[in-house]
Amino acid sequence: MLRVEEMSFGYHRHQVLEQLTLELTEGQMTAVLGINGSGKSTLLRNMTGILKPAKGTILVEGRDLATMSSREVARQIGYMPQKSNGVTCTVFDAVLLGRKPHISWEATDHDLEVVAKTLRLLGLEEYALRSTAELSGGELQKVVIARALAQEPKTMLLDEPVSHLDIRNQLETMKLLRQVTRSLSLTVAVVIHDLTLALRFADRFILLSEGRLFASGGREVITTETIRAVYHIEALVHDCKGIPVVVPI
Repeated sequence: MLRVEEMSFGYHRHQVLEQLTLELTEGQMTAVLGINGSGKSTLLRNMTGILKPAKGTILVEGRDLATMSSREVARQIGYMPQKSNGVTCTVFDAVLLGRKPHISWEATDHDLEVVAKTLRLLGLEEYALRSTAELSGGELQKVVIARALAQEPKTMLLDEPVSHLDIRNQLETMKLLRQVTRSLSLTVAVVIHDLTLALRFADRFILLSEGRLFASGGREVITTETIRAVYHIEALVHDCKGIPVVVPI
C-alpha cells in the first residue's frame, strides 16, 4: 500500500500540488486523471522520491518515504517516466537493468531467473537476444515495463505508458498491466489521458484539478458532471456491449 497524507509541492513560488491525501491499494490499478498541468506527473515523481514534498508525508508499506534510501525505494517502487532514456543493448540486458537495486557485485542465478520469468510473463522470450534498437514502439514499451517489473517492486507508477502507441498496442499494454496488477498483487498507478481506456482497465480513479484532489473512488466518480468540472467539456458516459465509453459532445 502507498499512502499520501496532506502533501503539498511547488517549484520555487509556483504551487503545483496542494494538501493531497490519497491511497493506492494492493491488487488494483488506479488511473490518475486530469488536464495537462494539473500535477499528475509531479504527483508520481513525489511518490517515487525523485521530488521532495514541501509538506506532508508519503508512506510506503507504513514507512515514511523520506527516511528510505534510494536503494530501498527502488526495491519497493518501480517507476516508468513519460520518456525513458534509450539504451541500445539486448532486450535481456535491458530488463536485467531492473535488477540493479538487488545486485551487489554481479548478477546472480536468481537475477537471471527473474529476468527470464519476466520476459515469459510479457511474451518477450523470442526478443531476448534482439537489440532494443530493432524494436517497434509497442515492443519497446513492453521492455520498459518488463524492466520495472524485474525490480520485483510492490508498487508500480507509470506515467503515460500508452500515449505514443497505436490503438492495438494501447489495448495490449493496458490489458497486460491489469493482468500483472492482479496476478502479482501489485499496487499500480497509471497516468493516462484516454478516459475510455481508463474506465475499461482501471479499478480506481484519482482526478486532479489545479493541483488539488477533485475526486477519488471507483467507476462511480467518472460522471458527466465530474468530466465537465475537471476537463471543462461536455461528455456522456455510455456502456457499449458492456464496455464503458466516454463520448465528448
